[in-house]
Amino acid sequence: MKKKSIVSMLVAFYLAFGVLFSSVSAKIQSEQAFDNKIVKRLKVNNIYNHIEALSKEPRVAGTEAEWKAVQYIKRQFDSYGYESELQPFTFIEYKAPTKVSVNVNGDTVAAAPFTYTPNGDVNGELDYIGLGTPDDIKGKDLTNKIALIKRGEITFGEKVINAANAGAKAVIIFNHLSGELNGTLGNVDNRFVPTIAMTKEQGDILVEKLNSGDVLSASITIAGSVIEEKTSHNVIAKKDVTHKQKDTNQVIVIGAHYDFVPTSPGANDDASGTAVTLELARVLAKVPTDTEIHFITFGAEELGLIGSNKYVDSLTDVEIDRIVGMFQLDMVGSKDAGELVMFTVDGEKNLVTDLSAAAGVRTGTPLTYGQEGRSDHVPFYYAGIPAALFIHSPTEPWYHTPEDSLDKISKEKLLETAKIVGSAAYQIARPDTPALERAKVAPKEVDYEKMTGGLK
Repeated sequence: MKKKSIVSMLVAFYLAFGVLFSSVSAKIQSEQAFDNKIVKRLKVNNIYNHIEALSKEPRVAGTEAEWKAVQYIKRQFDSYGYESELQPFTFIEYKAPTKVSVNVNGDTVAAAPFTYTPNGDVNGELDYIGLGTPDDIKGKDLTNKIALIKRGEITFGEKVINAANAGAKAVIIFNHLSGELNGTLGNVDNRFVPTIAMTKEQGDILVEKLNSGDVLSASITIAGSVIEEKTSHNVIAKKDVTHKQKDTNQVIVIGAHYDFVPTSPGANDDASGTAVTLELARVLAKVPTDTEIHFITFGAEELGLIGSNKYVDSLTDVEIDRIVGMFQLDMVGSKDAGELVMFTVDGEKNLVTDLSAAAGVRTGTPLTYGQEGRSDHVPFYYAGIPAALFIHSPTEPWYHTPEDSLDKISKEKLLETAKIVGSAAYQIARPDTPALERAKVAPKEVDYEKMTGGLK
């Protein structure tokens, strides 16, 4: 009897397990059927051809080459039936000085200019003012003097402005640690005066002499720096809801940056992400959706995420609340890079990573996730929007070099990324799935286990 009971229990257990496994398996198969509506339509040669077209020359922000890329991207979006739009924005381009010299009591001293320092030819007596904080400068008259300041506590720009407000004609900032100091004043500011960087060792010698009562006269020459306003663009295509009666009033963003650094064609960084975004826009244009999808290619990413920051800053609170997820595609095609990884700014999973991980399992490419900023998902994260960067890691040896060319591109990796992001985005956007709970406009709580097929 006891033996019979154990057998019965085992049979019951395996039957129950089989039902559960069958249920999960059926769920995955059901999702795969929906995935195929995207996956089967993807054409990797389209993606490859976009990269070829975009990587003929460096697409530096604010240049004619970047504008050609803008026009190409817009033509593609429009050919898919979108009424794409350009979002122009300006930024400041800074070119470093061609001449920098510093002399103290007739002796030449090695120094480097700060980014955004104005040009100037200045002579004056050195005056050491510590860290250059308001307390350090309080009561000081620096008229016609050159302020000597130690790095630390406040920003370089604040130090310069504090000294200039006290009358200083120029500023020398020296490091608080061993090694060279290469810094930036942060941005263009008409309150700045010519500013030079020195090593800790050089600064300590000057401070010691001043503290001993020596009078030190310095001359500073900075020439050839150029500061000018340039224009770049975000290119935006919006897929409207096709099932108006089931409109979730929510938005998904799929994005990439199309600009690149000088001297490099930027085939992988980030013509690859832009090309995948274009192909996903083509495929998703043809399927029914109850959620808006915005495809955005950002300008001036390489200069500090300028385009994506401008885009997010332009959104109202209501528009931000509507966005349930942002997929950023950056460097997704190099055959010499590692595996596809999802990165979030805080290193935590979110709706985008979870749905993409589930899509990865279904499409045959399991994904991992980690922590990384440095791409256009960052402004979305700080706006409270679930966002993730998709990139192959570790990056290829050709990163930011002239060797980032078309011959280094893997069609397999391009297609892998397109399948995962396309499947995950369509899972959110297709009419048979409910609005997601992230946004305030979600009508009801969602069983997230069901959305991902029980996969983590």
